Amino acid sequence: MGSHIRIQVDPHTTIDGWLERPQGTPRAGVVVIQEIFGVNAHMREVAAHYARHGYLALAPALFDPVQPGLELDYTADGMAQGKALATEVGLEQAVNLVDAAARALRAEGVESIGAVGFCWGGTLAYLANTRLGLPAVSYYGARTVKYLDEALRAPMQFHFGADDASIPPADIALHRQAHPDAEAYVYAGAGHAFNRDVDPSHYSADAAREADARTLTFFGAHL
Repeated sequence: MGSHIRIQVDPHTTIDGWLERPQGTPRAGVVVIQEIFGVNAHMREVAAHYARHGYLALAPALFDPVQPGLELDYTADGMAQGKALATEVGLEQAVNLVDAAARALRAEGVESIGAVGFCWGGTLAYLANTRLGLPAVSYYGARTVKYLDEALRAPMQFHFGADDASIPPADIALHRQAHPDAEAYVYAGAGHAFNRDVDPSHYSADAAREADARTLTFFGAHL
C-alpha cells in the first residue's frame, strides 16, 4: 500500500511524492516520472507495479511548485492544462525535482536508483540519464529530440509506438543515430501513451506488456 511523503527539494521547498514499498528489502529504487496529468491513480498504480517487482518506487508530484495536489482528467481540457503546467514548471526545474526524488530514495537506504518516465516524463527520464547519471527508461518522450546532443551517462532504453504522430519515424531514427548503444524499441499498432491502461483510446495491451517486460529486464540488469 502506497503513501504520500514529502520530498525535500531545497532547504525551503518540499513537494509531494507517492511512495510504494515492496515486500522485504528493496532490490533498488525507481523514480516514476509522471505524464502531463499529474501523479494520478494511473501513475500511482505504475509505482505500485514496480514495487510488486521488488523496487522502492517514488513518483514525485512535478506540478507542485505551480499547483500542488493537481490530478487531471484524460480530456482535451486536461491535456491543455497539463501542457501549460509542464511548460510553466519547465524541464530544468522538473529535472531538479527528479533529482530530489532520487535523493529521497537514497535517504531510505537504497543505493542503486533508476528512472522511468512516460510522455513528458519520458523526456525527463532521458534527462535524468544525461544530467543525473541515472539508468533510465523513456516511454514515448516526444520532447527529447532537441536534447539528443547530450551524452548518456548510464544505460538507456527507449519505447515508441509506431503509430505515434508526435514521434514520427524520422525522430525515432534520430534517437538511434545519437545513441546507438541505447536500446530502442518500436511497437507496431501502438500509438502515443500505449502503456496507459486506464485509457482505452490509447492503450495497447500487447505493446504495454512487451515494453514492461523489457523495462523490468533492463532494471534487473542495471540497478
